[in-house]
Amino acid sequence: MNTTFKLLTAAAALSACACTGRKAEKPNIVFLLFDDLGYGDLGCYGQEKIETPNIDALAAQGLIFTDMYSAAPLSSPSRCCLMTGRHMGHSQIRNNEEHYVPTDNLGWNGVFLNPDAQGQFPLEPGTETIGTMMQKAGYKTAMVGKWGLGFPESGSVPNTMGFDYFYGFNCQALAHSYYPVELWENGERIRTGNDLVVQGCSLPDSLDKYDAASYEQYGGKHYSCDLMYDKIEKFVEDNASSPFFVMWTTTVPHSAVQAPMDEVMYYVNKLGDEEPCTNPGMYLPNRYPHATYAAMVTHIDTQVGRLVAKLKELGVWKNTIFIVSSDNGPASNGNSPMEYFNSGGPFRCCAGWGKSSLREGGIRMPFIVCQGGSTQGRTVSRISSFADLMPTLADIAGVEAPGNDGVSFAPVLYGKDAADHEALYWEFPGGKGWVAVRMGDWKGIVLNIRKGNTRMELYNLKDDPQETTDLSAEHPEIVEKMWKVVHESHEDANPEVEKFQMEIPKVFDN
Repeated sequence: MNTTFKLLTAAAALSACACTGRKAEKPNIVFLLFDDLGYGDLGCYGQEKIETPNIDALAAQGLIFTDMYSAAPLSSPSRCCLMTGRHMGHSQIRNNEEHYVPTDNLGWNGVFLNPDAQGQFPLEPGTETIGTMMQKAGYKTAMVGKWGLGFPESGSVPNTMGFDYFYGFNCQALAHSYYPVELWENGERIRTGNDLVVQGCSLPDSLDKYDAASYEQYGGKHYSCDLMYDKIEKFVEDNASSPFFVMWTTTVPHSAVQAPMDEVMYYVNKLGDEEPCTNPGMYLPNRYPHATYAAMVTHIDTQVGRLVAKLKELGVWKNTIFIVSSDNGPASNGNSPMEYFNSGGPFRCCAGWGKSSLREGGIRMPFIVCQGGSTQGRTVSRISSFADLMPTLADIAGVEAPGNDGVSFAPVLYGKDAADHEALYWEFPGGKGWVAVRMGDWKGIVLNIRKGNTRMELYNLKDDPQETTDLSAEHPEIVEKMWKVVHESHEDANPEVEKFQMEIPKVFDN
């Protein structure tokens, strides 16, 4: 570990001791991971319609990263990288892969009736994760929200992968409802008191699509975001005397969009009336999809403010690092109005350019780091990746990180320079297959690899963040360097999972 950083960490711990009366110890860490939140969905990143004052306050006091990247444009592979520190060329999980695809007429709702059918492709037994690493560093660990990296009988569940406490959705497909019948608490299925609502349905023609009462059938009594927040607050209270690590993996604002009606109406009054979403595909009808999307994000922002207040009340805020990010870019469907909100910010934001793509809108993430009590308010332009989280938290916690593909940015938190990546690499076998490389201002991207395409497009992101002007013909030497990165970064995926497979063509000899 960097000696300067050791001294800074020790000084921070001593300061916390003086403020709280606790023994000198490592900083607490809260990591809020949104689900499908776009780069431009927060006020501090330029959002003008959705209100996020509490997160904006964290950004004003802390660090706001401009060039942080997810490892993948979909949920499971993105979370796999966060857990293991491995980019997609080395990852165990490279696509969303369900444990079971239901065929009965209840669709995904039927999975609630069979716990063996829940969940996604699992991590390998014994995988070292960011959770096990933090446990070794002496932290109490919790994940509250969505897992998506295994199924209940697989052995790959939060409690076996480094988290002392878990509450939320094991299966990300069941997280499409914000009023679920049940959630998991550690290894137990907990009934919520909500009735089963069949997902993937259209509003009946017999109902008035402009009457909000027509949509009440798709809600419930107990909002999952509130059930989860209560568990986070209790965990923090119960563990305030020792260092804790909380991964708050909210399902907001992933479809189906749902929020308490009074909060939705606030945005209806602010934004005006809108056309309802009556045929949402695999999600749920909604009278006010724009207003509901906004209300969901603001709902979590309000909870961020409540949690910061609770940390201050407990006397641990000055010894807490609060991180905010998203797993991948915004979705394109009737429930997720990303173009209306310009959710991609400065990046192109439409179907094929957000979630599920390796375009900037699909993988460039909002990323905020605030150290409690700090007022540094700096912008960080370092090119960074989710793989960097594991070595960074290892430096902060004073523990050796498992093998990973990241480069620690811990010194940046204290105003120092951190080592840079020579290049970032992505591959994604979804759709027709993608690879991408980022080197300095340059980004190379190859589409349709599974269809035999080998032509790499090349963009200068400093001049062209919307990836409109392909400069590959003018700079073949950069393209060749990027193909070398591709060749060196790819390892074959698990041969048993077809959805993870993608043959990388040999374009240049090394």
